[in-house]
Amino acid sequence: MNRPRITIIGSLNMDIVVSMPRLPQIGETISGMDVHYVPGGKGANQALACSRLTADVAMIGCVGKDVFGEAIRDQMNGNGVSLAAIKQLDGVATGTAHISHTPEDNCIVVVPGANGHCTADVVRQFEETLKTSKIVLAQLEVPLDAVRTAFAIAKENCIPTVLNPAPAQKLPHELLELTDYITPNESEWELLYGQAMNTEARLGVALREWEERYSCKVIVTRGEIGCSYLEQGKLMTAGAPKVKAVDTTGAGDAFNGAFVYGLSIGQSLRDSIAFAVKAASLSVQTFGAQDGMPRLEQLQQ
Repeated sequence: MNRPRITIIGSLNMDIVVSMPRLPQIGETISGMDVHYVPGGKGANQALACSRLTADVAMIGCVGKDVFGEAIRDQMNGNGVSLAAIKQLDGVATGTAHISHTPEDNCIVVVPGANGHCTADVVRQFEETLKTSKIVLAQLEVPLDAVRTAFAIAKENCIPTVLNPAPAQKLPHELLELTDYITPNESEWELLYGQAMNTEARLGVALREWEERYSCKVIVTRGEIGCSYLEQGKLMTAGAPKVKAVDTTGAGDAFNGAFVYGLSIGQSLRDSIAFAVKAASLSVQTFGAQDGMPRLEQLQQ
């Protein structure tokens, strides 16, 4: 079987995960249960998700020459992700994400470190990698110029682009016009669009307005509900199966990895979304963002 080449531009972090019964209030100290050091970062998570699904994955990103950087590279290499475009930088710390994990949910503080040095110049060094890709995926934990440059190279070579707009921020028109698919969650979508989506009808109208303005397909992930998108102008929602969630940290990354994999092998938009929802639902049943990324055989069962 030919393995589709997927290139991902994004972050590589060490996740420092503290499990606790609940989040502390401002000024309060509580006792946690466990602390784990887990390779992560949205870019790395999505790269590993694609690789677990048998894609040929290239990751463009940066780590420091430190213990965390080596651990992340070992994790990527051990899961079949090419290290050729992951740069090791002197004098810069590897990025970290500090995750407060409760039985109900989690909150995250990201310190970019080396990810902030993944610039447009770094991306240009790997132009040939981008040109040989079936699809290009990026997030927003590296500088916007890097994402814009990667998408411009992709568009010049008729390669589809997928943007996971997280962490949420307002985006320039130039980047949106280079984006074929955008995959916000509900809060990210409200920030991008600039209004609350308090009804299904309002969501449908907002998606239509956005797609007419940017020619960019919107797929809104909605947690337990599943995800919503337009098909021939009609609002569709791909429902998520009911599961017992252990750790929701990497659900969005599992979704994005599976979504681009589905597109890369020629699945329809509807089938790619259903495949991605299933992957996300499987991912939350295992602790750790990367450990939870399902393999192709699990999704085929």
